[in-house]
Amino acid sequence: MDPLAAADSQPAPTPARARAGRSAAPPEHAAARATQAIALATAPSPLGEISFALSGDLLCVLGFEVQRDQLLARLGRRFKVHPARAAESPVIARVRDALARYFAGELRALEALPLDGGGTHFQTAVWSALREIPAGETRSYGQIAARIGKPRAVRAVGLANGKNPIALAVPCHRVIGADGSLTGYAGGLERKRWLLEHERRQGRPDEPLKD
Repeated sequence: MDPLAAADSQPAPTPARARAGRSAAPPEHAAARATQAIALATAPSPLGEISFALSGDLLCVLGFEVQRDQLLARLGRRFKVHPARAAESPVIARVRDALARYFAGELRALEALPLDGGGTHFQTAVWSALREIPAGETRSYGQIAARIGKPRAVRAVGLANGKNPIALAVPCHRVIGADGSLTGYAGGLERKRWLLEHERRQGRPDEPLKD
């Protein structure tokens, strides 16, 4: 059975609201939470279908088709329920609209979406730092480590970057190797290259990308 088509009536905890804009996730010690089903939806893109999930009006997962199984497993571990394909709603329409505008060249369209990626304190610090990287620019893992006050934690930053559950809105594709190489990307290196070139075409030229 297609996981996106399955339904589950069990309620899931609703995360505290993350501040829209640069904040990547709410604190883990948030107050008591109401119950809320996890809603799954999809959106088209030039790079293939995108799947995303919402807890209430908070975006908690977003990724490309090659990441879908991994992201569904993450949702199951975190919320202890099986996500269900959602009916159309204003919240889903808002995410789809933001994605469409981003791919049309409005690179800041995803910044206002309220997010909750979960994660540890260290991971959320890294993910918040990723949201500070302007579209059209890149940072190295070492620069992110320094930005969060952990200059020796370059490897840990790389691991946190790789576990980012909300692609594009938390732009882990903007992190590259110290030598300018693309390094890894959960959505695939070709997508990473496409995204960086897409952003640079909008008026922010940079050094040529390395393989």
